[in-house]
Amino acid sequence: MHNMDFSQRVVIETQQLDWVASPAKGVWRKPLEREESESGHTTSVVHYDAGSRFNTHYHPMGEEIFVLEGVFSDEHGDYPAGSYLRNPPGSHHAPFSLEGCVILVKLNQFDKRDSATIRLNTHHRQWLAGMGGLQVMPLHDFEHEHVALVKWPAGERFQPHRHFGGEEIFVLSGEFADEHGVYPIGSWIRSPHMSEHLPFVEQETIILVKTGHLPLTP
Repeated sequence: MHNMDFSQRVVIETQQLDWVASPAKGVWRKPLEREESESGHTTSVVHYDAGSRFNTHYHPMGEEIFVLEGVFSDEHGDYPAGSYLRNPPGSHHAPFSLEGCVILVKLNQFDKRDSATIRLNTHHRQWLAGMGGLQVMPLHDFEHEHVALVKWPAGERFQPHRHFGGEEIFVLSGEFADEHGVYPIGSWIRSPHMSEHLPFVEQETIILVKTGHLPLTP
């Protein structure tokens, strides 16, 4: 088990981690949280060398992907950087990358009733006005779980707030910060149920945010 105590705050600067070989030749990963060695609840940054591929495999409790670099592909299509994908529980595919790519992957973390298949290119979607000077791009909602991109203008400060059901952040551009630290591009932050912080930025920053999905631990 790796980072599976959801009552603990976890911060990882993924660009500082070494790549670890996966079972597929030319596919490398940086594990962020993992229940079992090759199964169960898993979050990783994954790198596909050009021309590499995985055999067909199933997602018992779903798969969520954000393409960070390059073009990720499977038999259903090609997904450039900025694509957001959800493969529902029980789905399967054979992923590959002709030119190489880097993706953020979350496995086996869906509610079994969350059956939506999603293929979004965020570069083709509009930003919506959020609180203060923030701009928000909703990506997925299911009951209390919410996934979105959030764009912070330079110098933005947000009010202190709590995270019912926890919060995960992946910094896509710029530099995110709160009273606990400063988080460069590639940082992954997992905050537990009812945690609180005061976020801010000094430069324009875009983050991928997921809330309301973690266990309701004290």
